Amino acid sequence: MKYRVGFDIDLKKNPYEGKYIVVEGIDGSGKTTQVEKIAEYFRSKGKNVIQAREPRKTGVIGDIIQKVLNKELKMSEFALQYLFATDRVLSQEEVVVPALKRGDVVISDRCFWSAVVYGILDRTGGNYGYKEADSLLIVHSILSMYHRFIVPDYTFYLKTSLDTALSRIKKKDDVKEIYEDREKLGKVIDGYNWLSTKFNKEMIVIDGEGSVEEVTREIIEKITSTKLQAPNNLKI
Repeated sequence: MKYRVGFDIDLKKNPYEGKYIVVEGIDGSGKTTQVEKIAEYFRSKGKNVIQAREPRKTGVIGDIIQKVLNKELKMSEFALQYLFATDRVLSQEEVVVPALKRGDVVISDRCFWSAVVYGILDRTGGNYGYKEADSLLIVHSILSMYHRFIVPDYTFYLKTSLDTALSRIKKKDDVKEIYEDREKLGKVIDGYNWLSTKFNKEMIVIDGEGSVEEVTREIIEKITSTKLQAPNNLKI
């Protein structure tokens, strides 16, 4: 029996004095570097900055996730998504929310938006071209674990080509993770492009092909621009 299920989802905005900034994108897009650069900028302005990442590399759950990503442990990608969810809950409870309550600036390498992209990839094999009704149902089933999470004040999607990302990944000394191959990265790019269109009011697209300095400058300009409605009266 088939049943049609449809509903709206209300994303939770940041109610605290602190500011929540997230950098999203595929592996090799420059997220980690930009988190460092943005943190440097805010610290130069006298702000107390907390740098975060999802998934975390430490802790009981973070340790297991890293071993799966690095191919040291085997686990289905579907099951892995539930570990991501658990780690994100703990990250919100232990890192993000306490920092925002203190009035800090939280700058994170990924947040729950990654779960939409990678969750759909692991459930459908990367089919982002399905009918609207099916896409909504899949997205809601994923976001059902996250819809009470605080949505970042600013989410920047570093849009980067597949060749550029692969070139950058090749230069890293780290172990190649399970999502870091041409086929999967190509599908993840499709996912992020779809996500940035579907949730266009939540995501700010940045050209990730430029130099580190150019990308940082564009992000800072977006944050400080008077054309953007700075959430919670952000003062720089």
